[in-house]
Amino acid sequence: MRVLMTADTVGGVFTYALDLASALATRGVHVDLATMGAPAQPDQRRAAAMVPGLRMLESAHRLEWMDDPWADVDAAGEWLLKLERELRPDVVHLNGYAHGALPFQAPRLVVGHACVASWWRAVHGCDMPPSYDTYRARVRAGLLAADRVVAPTTTMGQDLRAHYDLPHEPMVIAHGIPRRRRGPNRKAPFVLAAGRLWDPAKNLAALNEAAGHVPWPIRVAGDASSPDGRSHAAGGVEMLGRLPRMALAGWMSHAAIFAHPARYEPFGLAPLEAAASGCALVLGDIPSLREVWGDAAVFVSPDDPQALARGIRELAADPARRADYALRARRRAARYDVESQAEAYLRVYADVMLDVRQEETTTPAMGQA
Repeated sequence: MRVLMTADTVGGVFTYALDLASALATRGVHVDLATMGAPAQPDQRRAAAMVPGLRMLESAHRLEWMDDPWADVDAAGEWLLKLERELRPDVVHLNGYAHGALPFQAPRLVVGHACVASWWRAVHGCDMPPSYDTYRARVRAGLLAADRVVAPTTTMGQDLRAHYDLPHEPMVIAHGIPRRRRGPNRKAPFVLAAGRLWDPAKNLAALNEAAGHVPWPIRVAGDASSPDGRSHAAGGVEMLGRLPRMALAGWMSHAAIFAHPARYEPFGLAPLEAAASGCALVLGDIPSLREVWGDAAVFVSPDDPQALARGIRELAADPARRADYALRARRRAARYDVESQAEAYLRVYADVMLDVRQEETTTPAMGQA
């Protein structure tokens, strides 16, 4: 089987795509990965080169959620159609929305990792403004044209159906990560966080306010500069900058607590990686993170920095409670492995390919209708 998959290089979708492609490769699936958003970083290229059989095809086309992106989105669409003609994939796996409406010959799967409508509601507490009407229309068209729509959580699937008036809820395939072969290292007394400091959905700015009320240092891995070049002050936390995945894994293996006070998080690969590394989790109290983590995390209101500080402080002061939550999180993380994820996607690929074959055999030829 051959799959043409898209990914952006500016978020967690790239990690998701590489992990999934690696697991699919062991099952005889060849993935061609078409990237957009920005040129890949050197560590991203090195990681892609380690995936058996993966070919990464790069572009820097702007993404549909960026400012005034539509000329780039359309150019990327022409590029993807050209790639399909050249590569002749069995399935097109789109990790974005608008390109779902393109006239691909192969069946197309659209995966909803996040969207501006649900992001806006979570961050601003209201609907997107009319300036996003084109975005809404393009996203809805891509979703309706897809042969299958997938979301990583029930929460995200419900958001997609509600915001884009879909006739059915998307099917749910949870994200997964490779199983760790070794246990976590000896833990050190510090709090780790990871994400874009400039993104109000990740809400890492709340850690700045909490830092003065926490006895341990708080270290944040991620970009402090937004895509438009604006820099965001770190305040009371120690910024580690953007880290390659293996370097971030090293920090996670030593951190005693991982904090992620998100206002919006459709799944959350960073908390999953941290939990697998033996961190106790302090998370934003939102439906998607409740769905993923159940009773395996300390939940705090994203809008209450004092509650965030208190949640971290109480875990820091109580080694037994901290160890209990770390164990709960690690056990919960074991549910989300990339092997199960790959098997689920293989079943979806087979289903959409079968559907297309059946349509071809049952549709009367021109002149016979």
